[in-house]
Amino acid sequence: MFIDVSKIYVKAGDGGKGCHSFYRDKWNRVGSPDGGPGGDGGAVIIEADFNIHTLLDFQYRQHHKAESGTHGSSNHKKGREGIDLRIKVPPGTLIKDANTGMILRDLVKPGDLVTIAKGGGGGRGNSRGRDAECGAPGEEKKLILELKLIADAGIIGYPNVGKSTLISKISSARPKIANYPFTTKEPALGVVNFSEGRTMVVADIPGLIEGAHAGRGLGHEFLRHVERTKILIHIVDCSASEGRVPHSDYVNLNNELKLYSKELAKKPQVIALNKMDCPHAKANLKGFKKCLKGKKIFPISAVTGEGIKELLDAVYKKVKGLPVT
Repeated sequence: MFIDVSKIYVKAGDGGKGCHSFYRDKWNRVGSPDGGPGGDGGAVIIEADFNIHTLLDFQYRQHHKAESGTHGSSNHKKGREGIDLRIKVPPGTLIKDANTGMILRDLVKPGDLVTIAKGGGGGRGNSRGRDAECGAPGEEKKLILELKLIADAGIIGYPNVGKSTLISKISSARPKIANYPFTTKEPALGVVNFSEGRTMVVADIPGLIEGAHAGRGLGHEFLRHVERTKILIHIVDCSASEGRVPHSDYVNLNNELKLYSKELAKKPQVIALNKMDCPHAKANLKGFKKCLKGKKIFPISAVTGEGIKELLDAVYKKVKGLPVT
């Protein structure tokens, strides 16, 4: 199961109490203060890990607490510091404050980390001639973890245009494929292998409908993951088998991207007209080209493999030509 949003509660460890103690022997009846300080509480650290791919674990374990520091003791002994708690999340995880919605950190690359809650300081002991103190409480927060897939290219298009068939053809990803809308209900990543060890990560994004920018259909679940991709492979059903007009699909989908985010609408696109093996596809291709004069269009068939090599070469060239961010 692919989970891309989770709400969790984190609490850093409390500081240990300072010790209130006096050393006495037969020569020192009054006693001299020798209470040690408490140990600091452990912090909560969130780290992006390449081996984690989903937020599923946080659906079953929502409370996370670091270890508290131990109390100080006599003979000026300081309490042991609490162990930090490290929470592993997939690269591409956005951390938000659940109460305010404020973005606290964006963990994009593996190894990125943030101390999200600081441990409480240990209380002072009375060894320095002052009263012993209790330790400070650790920070606690309610967080929203939001995963946005990181891929070189994202395959976008209306439901049932052949996105899943294409990614299964060009990579080892095996999404569910069926002849009805919204077969794909969660994003899937696939790695495309070229010659000479070259690779490209492609994401199959669930289809959208009119009003997706406002959350209709798979709305935000679709659009959230498109934001991370460098380039978009826009798949259009050229056979018009669903009763839609290819050019209208192209315009409407781009309008949904623009309504959701102007930055998203500016992403580079490669246009692929799929299902060229179907009747009427070639006639529809001519009409589509007339409407989009000057734009490079790739006629393909995800079933037969027609035009796929040319499409992938063009996408790879565009991806590698983009500046590194």
